[in-house]
Amino acid sequence: MRVLRPLLLLLAAVAIYFLGMTASASFSLYLDVFLVVVVLQALSGDTLGAILLGLAAGIVQDTLPPNGPLGFGFANTLVAYGTARLAQRLVIQKATSVLGVVAFASIVQQTVLASLAYLLLPDPSLPLPWQVGVKALASGALGMILYGAAERWARARDAKRSAGATGRLRMG
Repeated sequence: MRVLRPLLLLLAAVAIYFLGMTASASFSLYLDVFLVVVVLQALSGDTLGAILLGLAAGIVQDTLPPNGPLGFGFANTLVAYGTARLAQRLVIQKATSVLGVVAFASIVQQTVLASLAYLLLPDPSLPLPWQVGVKALASGALGMILYGAAERWARARDAKRSAGATGRLRMG
């Protein structure tokens, strides 16, 4: 089960990515579903699991068409490690807090990618500052929505379990 959830999250991110890219060719410029998945996994506080998912998501993202081998593997791994370590020290319980964490992680990721492009490529094409902000806000909003939905689902599941356990009459 520890391996199944991150793999399902990664497959969901790939599916959302391809759906978004079929809808609009500039989908990946304004929303990073892979980063959202990585940060949501890292918020559990499991450093090794977050690093492995960050690396896997980054490698998958590097192989996708408009991105090219740019360094998402390194950037997502770095963001996953930092977020997991942050989650070990802070208690993040509100969906609005997740918006801030994912938005900040997006800015860090884009800064790392821009730094790698500037250092390694002869003529790098860097995103405009407003594009960085839009991508951070859109990714943060998606992370907040998904985190809130997961929390509501977990509460409903727990309520159903507790109601089922206390509602039974046992004879014997």
